[in-house]
Amino acid sequence: MVPSPEDCASMENSKPNGKFHPGFTVKHIREPVLVSPAEDTKKGLYFLSNLDQNLAVIIRTIYCFSADKDGNENRRDPVEVIRNALERVLIHYYPLAGRLTISPEGKLMVDCTGEGAIFVEAEADSVLEDIGDITKPEPETLGKLVYDVPGAKNILEVPPLVAQVTKFKCGGFVLGLCMNHCMFDGIGAMEFVNSWGKTARGMPMTTMPFLDRTILRSRDPPKIENLHQEFTEIDDYKSDASCGLFQGEGETLYRSFCFDPDKLERLKAKATEDGVLGKCTTFEALSGFVWQARTKALNFPPEHRAKLLFAVDGRAKFEPPLPRGYFGNGIMLTNSICLAGELLEGPLSHAIGLVRAAIKMVTDGYMRSAIDYFEVTRARPSLASTLLITTWSRLSFHGADFGWGQPVVSGPVALPEKEVILFLSHGKERKSINVLLGLPAPAMEIFEELMLQI
Repeated sequence: MVPSPEDCASMENSKPNGKFHPGFTVKHIREPVLVSPAEDTKKGLYFLSNLDQNLAVIIRTIYCFSADKDGNENRRDPVEVIRNALERVLIHYYPLAGRLTISPEGKLMVDCTGEGAIFVEAEADSVLEDIGDITKPEPETLGKLVYDVPGAKNILEVPPLVAQVTKFKCGGFVLGLCMNHCMFDGIGAMEFVNSWGKTARGMPMTTMPFLDRTILRSRDPPKIENLHQEFTEIDDYKSDASCGLFQGEGETLYRSFCFDPDKLERLKAKATEDGVLGKCTTFEALSGFVWQARTKALNFPPEHRAKLLFAVDGRAKFEPPLPRGYFGNGIMLTNSICLAGELLEGPLSHAIGLVRAAIKMVTDGYMRSAIDYFEVTRARPSLASTLLITTWSRLSFHGADFGWGQPVVSGPVALPEKEVILFLSHGKERKSINVLLGLPAPAMEIFEELMLQI
């Protein structure tokens, strides 16, 4: 279950376990500082919509940059450049300089105090290449590149934005960000980071943030006009000890699987070979395929229900559409639920049809109904017996240029939940997709075999 604001006071943050990659250590060379907006900004309570309430989880990402190409002479200090730019960009994104709080109604809000984001300067004792392959999330290693607030017991004790710049011996550096998802979705986050980069390069921001989230207030009175199965509780299937995912038993292995353009085309050909579908999108084919494969790998019994959740960008689907630069969550979780036997015994085209139907379900009316549903019930989407697909493959991570060019690599530190699969763009032309997930070792072995069938 996604944690509620009411549960924040007792929710522990997930943190790296303190292990280091062999030969790879990071030290903080100065005490963390608070970076406030360079000018006075609006103070007071800032409204978060019901779409924001459902996503109050911390997301950690890293951006790796190579050294200046002009050698060691007159090299700019990335710490100074990025910190100074943060002061200026926070003028426009001032809620990020505030602190999360709980309203009398039990909802998350931002107290715009202007006290600032946490900023940390760090150094690594090795070169950038020693980070290794970040396409396989390793919180024990990558977590050292993102600062965790000491002693924080819940998300209220973590500022909405925490940044760490780690300099490496080769001259390269890593920007590690810790941001609360309630502040924005992936599109909004990338608009912020890219604006931060433009500010660092002395360029005007391309997209100004639209800060008024009250345009997504619930209706008065609320109108629940749709069936919202994304909130449906399904009893977890207690798998046998050979998998143990739902019992929390066994070692969880994390793997990434690359689908290059040729493999994606083969997958779509397989999806349409029975003639049921004339064509399908890459997302539809990949989502249907991994939902089938993961369900099979976890050995769901035929009579057990399986649920799929994934986010649909609702910006253009609202009537009227959300304004350009909307600063907040404009995504809607949609769903499909079916019997595992139906999912596994049917062709790939059937699974893709379920994905397509879930996408079509997201309309202005459906989204308004979901907003009102939360207002009435305060329910959160349940993750029991669920696969949650998060798609980052369309996000412009490559636009995060602070003056050192595009990041040579970027991505998450870890998957936020064991039920999550992440789609990430891969390769110089970003036409390949990496599928990242974690499974118990025996289930991962089955999943890997299924991946080889395409």
